Amino acid sequence: MSDGHLRATYNEIHAIIGKASERIAPWKPDLFVAIGGGGFFPARVLRSFLKHPATGKNISIQAIGLSLYEELPETTSEQIGREVVRTQWLGPESRALLGRRVLIIDEVDDSRTTLAYAIKELQHDVEEQLKLLPEAEREAKRTKFAVFVVHNKKKAKAAELPADIPYYAGEEIEDHWFDYPWEARDIYEHDRLTLEGKKLQGNAAGPSS
Repeated sequence: MSDGHLRATYNEIHAIIGKASERIAPWKPDLFVAIGGGGFFPARVLRSFLKHPATGKNISIQAIGLSLYEELPETTSEQIGREVVRTQWLGPESRALLGRRVLIIDEVDDSRTTLAYAIKELQHDVEEQLKLLPEAEREAKRTKFAVFVVHNKKKAKAAELPADIPYYAGEEIEDHWFDYPWEARDIYEHDRLTLEGKKLQGNAAGPSS
């Protein structure tokens, strides 16, 4: 971590997700909603470990696009890093959430702003869809949500999640910038820097007593 960045290889991320799946499995999710673009790879890997609780088949993955850090054509400098901007949403497909156990997936929980926005807006969409059903059917069709992130940064958060939302993190990490392998253009250089960073951390820790 000579440059102050944290890193992990694809294999290490895969192993973290596999281990986390053991904790998520009892909740029995039957639909994934991946927050793009960081949530796409974790969602696909998690699907290798978790299957639909009723059918045993692959769990479907829906995608939403939210941007907090990216400079998009429509965003101002004041919005970047402060305001969540929708780049892709479910639209009419929100009906598919009714009656499901939905696991929202992202790569990292940093400020928690994006996750809080996603949950609030998805819950709002569900409530709008429930209004279209006979009142007697609504409770049975109410969606349950949970969250999975590969990494949770140990820091004060700018937003909070509802207390009834199960939360799963693959690893707790310090508040440093994390370079994920799917962001790298040169994956071999990324893996080299990952290994170099681990050696430096090992040297800093010193010999064990």
